[in-house]
Amino acid sequence: MGGIQKKKYERGSVTNYITRNKARKKLQLSLPDFRRLCILKGIYPHEPKHKKKVNKGSTAARTFYLLKDIRFLLHEPIVGKFRDYKVFVRKLKKAYGKTEWTAVERLKENKPAYKLDHIVKERYPSFIDALRDIDDALCMGFLFSTFARTGKCHVQTIQLCRRLTVEWMNYVIASRALRKVFISIKGIYYQAEVMGQLVTWLVPYQFSHDHPTDVDYRVMATFTELYTTLLGFINFRLYHSLNLVYPPKLDIKAESELKEEDDEDYAMNSESYLEKLSSLSTSLARVVSTAEEEEAELDKFPVEEEDLETMEAREKEQKQQEAQKKLFEGIKMFLNREVPRESLAFLIRCFGGEVSWDTSVCIGSTYKVTDETITHQIVDRPNIDKQYINRYYIQPQWVYDCVNAKLLLPVEDYFLGVTLPPHLSPFVEEKDGDYVPPEKLKIMALQRGEKPAIDDEEEEEEEDDEEEEEDDDDDDDDEEVEEKNLKKIEEQRYQGKSLPVKVTAGKVKVDNPARLEQEEKAEEKRLAIMMMKKKEKYLYDKIMFGKKRKIREANKLTAKRKAHDDAEKSKKKKTRK
Repeated sequence: MGGIQKKKYERGSVTNYITRNKARKKLQLSLPDFRRLCILKGIYPHEPKHKKKVNKGSTAARTFYLLKDIRFLLHEPIVGKFRDYKVFVRKLKKAYGKTEWTAVERLKENKPAYKLDHIVKERYPSFIDALRDIDDALCMGFLFSTFARTGKCHVQTIQLCRRLTVEWMNYVIASRALRKVFISIKGIYYQAEVMGQLVTWLVPYQFSHDHPTDVDYRVMATFTELYTTLLGFINFRLYHSLNLVYPPKLDIKAESELKEEDDEDYAMNSESYLEKLSSLSTSLARVVSTAEEEEAELDKFPVEEEDLETMEAREKEQKQQEAQKKLFEGIKMFLNREVPRESLAFLIRCFGGEVSWDTSVCIGSTYKVTDETITHQIVDRPNIDKQYINRYYIQPQWVYDCVNAKLLLPVEDYFLGVTLPPHLSPFVEEKDGDYVPPEKLKIMALQRGEKPAIDDEEEEEEEDDEEEEEDDDDDDDDEEVEEKNLKKIEEQRYQGKSLPVKVTAGKVKVDNPARLEQEEKAEEKRLAIMMMKKKEKYLYDKIMFGKKRKIREANKLTAKRKAHDDAEKSKKKKTRK
């Protein structure tokens, strides 16, 4: 039979993919430029289902991209800018080689630059889409803002990241959007609710970085380039939603309070304004003053297909959130030199508290340590020489635990020199059957408004000692009482008296209806399990096995905790003796 002969590897899935080298040649870009373009445009390699077919029978390791993605990149304006930059570098090298300094200056003035605004708009069609993807941008921004000004990264990038992250923190303070915080080994995790979206980010500790050699900083810098553009757009929109001036400016009243004689000692005039903003101790200027703003209460209408109970639950949750936003209102704190200033100032200001520090620590302190209106002083040392009677001296963990518990915890557990309670993660939500630490149970009781059981170890130890002494006395008393009773019975027998035997009327045993109902339900469940099909029974057994395993793990953890507590008690007893 005649006909067109089908050639191999010219139809089907082979035509949908292209190798990295072919894609690079098609775009006429070097490998680093191709990588940069793919990162900026959000194009990633794909693993074909039948790799051998797509690879034309070869089993060699190759990176594949979708052909439609590469065709999409052909019309990208940035590709032209990359080529222009290549030409610019070649001309610059030539001018340097010929020592034509006028040409060098002229070329530097006309250096090709590109903007990523259109890419941000293209990748995030709506503002909510951008907010959902802001987590990585914030993490990268905070990381780069802590970098030292070395050759690993451009100084301008570090300064830009610092400015954008400070703007973000000031917005979170102004909107009081922070919800959770957790101190970990990697850094401090924060979670804020911005326009109904939960945003979680990680802030590294302020330590000097030992840059690892196996990290490609060029790739990270490309991501940062995109993220800084995205953050700039988001900050602009968020500030305008709160009627704040952007770029942020300090409130005129607050700025006049912050003007000090020693401002020049802290930073240069060009940097002092950013330093004042990054101190996070003052409010920001608004487009319209707060006096002119009208706070109108919105009418509350029930949502379609919403019960009265769910509506009440939603209102209750809103009230709790409002109360949480005013957690530190009326509290005036002072931070000692040794505590993490930025993190604590951010937290305290997010929940309506006032905060200050020593003038030698940072610019922006609002009051001194001698101020008698200070209610709490945050200290991270075993003791302090000069103490004021009218304030609490507590460790920094109290602030973090109060934020997570959504209430002011008792300060007695956080005094100087006291062993701190464990710092529980607010991101862990226990389900039925999971192990719940006793500290969490105590906080839950406080949230419900109950007074938790007194767990003072000293009282327990005293009770244990008293019980041991009482047990010995009780044993002797019991023996004496038994002997007396036996003697009385024997005497009555010898005298011929009848023993006092009474007949009491029988009582009707009342059936417990709750217990009967439980028994009926258990029987129904047993019968239902018996009637199950083989497949359903297998699935049910697997579910029950998982639940039992969870319970076993929880029991193990409770036993471990009990053993640990007993060991701690015995240690304390030994030290006392």
